[in-house]
Amino acid sequence: MQPGAETVASSLLINLSCLPQRPTGIAVYTRNVFPYLKPLEPTLLTAREIEGFACDRVPGDMTPDEGTRGHLKRLLWTQFRLPFTYRHLQGRLLFSPLPEAPLFAGCRSVVMAHDLIPLRFPQPRSRLTAYFRHYVPQVLKQAQHIVCNSQATAQDLVDFFQIPAAKISPIWLAYDADHFRPLDLPTRNYFLHLGRRESYKNLERLIDAFAALPSQLDCELWFAGPDDQRYSPLLHQQVAELGLAERVKFLDYVPYADLPKLLGQAIALVYPSLWEGFGLPLLEAMACGTPVISSNCAALAEVAGDAALLVDPLKVAEIAEAMQLVATDGEARSQLRELGLARSRTFSWQKTGEATAAILQQYL
Repeated sequence: MQPGAETVASSLLINLSCLPQRPTGIAVYTRNVFPYLKPLEPTLLTAREIEGFACDRVPGDMTPDEGTRGHLKRLLWTQFRLPFTYRHLQGRLLFSPLPEAPLFAGCRSVVMAHDLIPLRFPQPRSRLTAYFRHYVPQVLKQAQHIVCNSQATAQDLVDFFQIPAAKISPIWLAYDADHFRPLDLPTRNYFLHLGRRESYKNLERLIDAFAALPSQLDCELWFAGPDDQRYSPLLHQQVAELGLAERVKFLDYVPYADLPKLLGQAIALVYPSLWEGFGLPLLEAMACGTPVISSNCAALAEVAGDAALLVDPLKVAEIAEAMQLVATDGEARSQLRELGLARSRTFSWQKTGEATAAILQQYL
């Protein structure tokens, strides 16, 4: 708390200590959900004052913007400082938009679990894998209830951690309908992948599929999202070896304001990930009227429903066939556009937020 700040007692505390400046998936979820929790009269634990809410100031250097150092500082703050704040504010329940809460400190919590990808695709000597193996399971077992973003993630919680299914509530995420919408711009000649460049995203097979397309299609493949220096150099090498350097672009991080135009002008979003907890880019692309090609596994099939071309992510030929179909068949492209727009309208942050508020209300 700031020196001299007025103490505001609240039975519900919402932990916003993880909010970065750049809108990552967890940040997008958090920023869109907590406004719908206002009827519960929470106190926000936040580095910046948020108008209309009671706020209790926390350090601002504990977000993903600070990298590993920020993560470690947040875990230490969560374990050793947050329990004092909880008692000082007479808390009865802590809601955390990711699976973090004080252990063995008597703080009742409801937490959000987004995915268990670090356990599905563990990396040697990875701090994140260790975090998911040792800290996250204890947080989940101690929580009063767990919210997650899909049936696929709920099943992972049962399978990996033996969490009772009755303790888990899958609630789909959503998108900003005012931001992601058709802009009626002409389609350009690129396929798009949107998201971080990590091994489980299956980008080597996507590049191979692109290389297999007939040369007369005269199209490009664009990757938009942050680099991962453990993985991105391999992709650049693959592109060079296939002679695709002039046709494959790596755009790095794209500002949120630019995403609707980038999505809206693509031939299709191609998202052949091996696993996802949800898959926000699918929803954002469909809302922009962009055809979607996606994996037929995990939450991606849940999100896409019948509004995307679903492929086996392990089969390069299937990915290439779907890309060629969308690029050459105007009727198929138009049908995918209409199906995607209709599908996207069934998701809303209001539904997500109100369903979350109803669960929290049960434990206050």
